[in-house]
Amino acid sequence: MINFNGSIVSQDTNVLTHNRAFLYGDGVFETVKIVNNKILFLEDHYFRLMASMRVVRMEIPMNFTMEYFEQQILLTSSENNFGKSSRARITVYRNDGGYYLPQNNTVSFIIHTSVLDNSLYFIEKEHYEVDLYKDFYITKQLLSSIKTTNKIINITGSIFADENSLDNCLLLNDSKNVVEALQGNVFMVLGNKLITPPISEGCLNGIMRKQILVLAKKIEGLEVLEEIISPFDLQKADELFVTNVIKGIQPITKYRKKSFVINRATQLLGKLNEMISAS
Repeated sequence: MINFNGSIVSQDTNVLTHNRAFLYGDGVFETVKIVNNKILFLEDHYFRLMASMRVVRMEIPMNFTMEYFEQQILLTSSENNFGKSSRARITVYRNDGGYYLPQNNTVSFIIHTSVLDNSLYFIEKEHYEVDLYKDFYITKQLLSSIKTTNKIINITGSIFADENSLDNCLLLNDSKNVVEALQGNVFMVLGNKLITPPISEGCLNGIMRKQILVLAKKIEGLEVLEEIISPFDLQKADELFVTNVIKGIQPITKYRKKSFVINRATQLLGKLNEMISAS
């Protein structure tokens, strides 16, 4: 028997007592965008998930191929009768047994989907204000670069942003350098340079981050760099924007008293949509 919200019930009535992702954050996940029954950047998502599972010592099932990954996600989306565009999250968690030390490394997964209004990417908010979140810091380690079910910094940071009427916050690492935003990677334009923090700084190895780096390197006269960004650098920037697979590119228009243009973000957004339409 367990106590659930003040009621004594059978343990079998609540699966959370057997879920290591809930009990210990022992899970990894991927969030994908589906357009016209096709998963965008499928290969990148699949291989990042496989890499994440290896990092946390999960056993990868023999049938968990990229084709199976794709099939299961699209099956779930189609069963919900979603239209041209949707998002799906697949969470892989270690099976029940043990405490901190698992009894085995086998896994289960769960997929859930929701509808999206637009197939192509667009600038969702014209005014987008951010500030630094300094209550907690990201550590410069491999675990910080993968998507685990432990996102408590992002949660407390989101609450801080909401309490202060901000659209987002920028996270710092233990060296007090800018790492990423609450929901994506961060890019800075300074003159003819496009800069984003290297993975070694503790930022998420973002799928959209990878696409933007590839697209940006094809723009003539734009130098693309993976370099450390300090909070002081933000005040000197011409432009800042956040990237993730669901929203694409979201320009930051205000950081404290500094306002920014959205020229490179708009240019890259166009190239991103061209790439999707052509694929």
